[in-house]
Amino acid sequence: MDEQTKLILEIENHCRETGCAESTFGRRVVNDGKFVGRLRDGKGVTTSTVAKVRAYIEETGKSSSAEDSPSEAGPSSRKTKNKKSDAKQKKQVELKKTAFRFYDNRQKYLMFVNTCSEKWVVAERAGMELAHIHPQPPALRLFDAGMGDGTVLTGVMREMHRRFRTLPFYIVGKEISLEDVRLSLEKMSDRFHEHPATVLVVTNLYYTEAPWLTPRSMQAAATLNWMDVPLAGDSAHEFHEQIKDLQPALSDGWQVRASEKTGNPLYVRPSVLVLYREDHKFLLDQVIPRPGQNRADYDLVLASQPYRARIPVDFKVKKVIAPLARALAPGGRLLGVHSAGGDPGLEIIRRVWPEENPFITNRHELLKSLKKELGKTHRDLNYNTYADKRALFRYDMHTLPSEIGNESIGTSTLLAAWNAATYVAQIEDERLEDVMMDHAYLDATRDVLNEYNGLWFNDESFVVSRRRG
Repeated sequence: MDEQTKLILEIENHCRETGCAESTFGRRVVNDGKFVGRLRDGKGVTTSTVAKVRAYIEETGKSSSAEDSPSEAGPSSRKTKNKKSDAKQKKQVELKKTAFRFYDNRQKYLMFVNTCSEKWVVAERAGMELAHIHPQPPALRLFDAGMGDGTVLTGVMREMHRRFRTLPFYIVGKEISLEDVRLSLEKMSDRFHEHPATVLVVTNLYYTEAPWLTPRSMQAAATLNWMDVPLAGDSAHEFHEQIKDLQPALSDGWQVRASEKTGNPLYVRPSVLVLYREDHKFLLDQVIPRPGQNRADYDLVLASQPYRARIPVDFKVKKVIAPLARALAPGGRLLGVHSAGGDPGLEIIRRVWPEENPFITNRHELLKSLKKELGKTHRDLNYNTYADKRALFRYDMHTLPSEIGNESIGTSTLLAAWNAATYVAQIEDERLEDVMMDHAYLDATRDVLNEYNGLWFNDESFVVSRRRG
């Protein structure tokens, strides 16, 4: 192993143990955020710089140990305590990394939703799948594996009404975020007015439970919070007022706690909210779900950005996509959508973090793993990756025509573009704080917007379908 490779390994170990980003390390030591990337590219380094790097690593390591160990402890005691504290610190760093959930940052999420067209485009892509389904009585059945703010689901419901005006709808939306449940329900009063034969179910259950509306553990099943809410009246205003009155019940039913292992939010109490029009209760008797008497068998499952891009493919498959595929009815279709990269958004990210690669799993790898997971027990499933022309699609950030193409792009536009790029790439707040201490990130954003005459992102889709039998 040559000296430069050894130095890179030392830096990587230090960054991993301390939770420090490599760009931050470079700026702190040699005032160059791209220092580590340049080392990997083979750029030479002077002996004085090597000494400076190692002195910094040694100094920060000592200060960390000094903070964790009392000065009066003996050498043996200090060594033992240092090991324990280092292990504890490392565990905390790893937990902090895994606990980050870009979905839960409301400001970033809402700015992204309102400045980019992804929700519209995904709804249109989902609408295409409605042409290939074959609903069976008593209802067309849809599962939304992550409602978000309800924009995608609302768009799909409009398309469902256009295609199937006289069919009853059974729609289940999974969402653990209380704020997203509120935002979604605010949009539903109009849907109940336009399509009266609708049963809408909202739940905070896990992916392995939600399609069946049944908790897997006996303890959770015993505490299941089932809310059956028939909506009186026949106007959108009446429905809106009754949905608004559900806020206290939602606040109680959608409480969460953080997982000690991953930091991800877990429900405190499993909850299911069932909404339908009271004047259509007789017609919908065979559609309205009841505790302990539910099946999955969905005609369409929509899984748009249901997992974090950086998590391993095995987790994505076993915890998310496989349970959803099992929930398909004969002739049913699962549409998956996730970020693909290869766009100006990723270009912004790599001008700040040259080595960044957030999108580690493409649709081919995902479906290959899914087929391995389900192949022997679900031979009636088809795994469709499709050609890029159909599978890949793009969405844009909304800008005024006069905003792009000159050096004086407004700060608000630059911040919106930076927010969208870092949101899609799922960059942790801790790393953002480091680079936003100067204006280099805004310069990078401005350069990319001018170079591409705007900002857009690429998503890719795939379909898992069950044969009709």
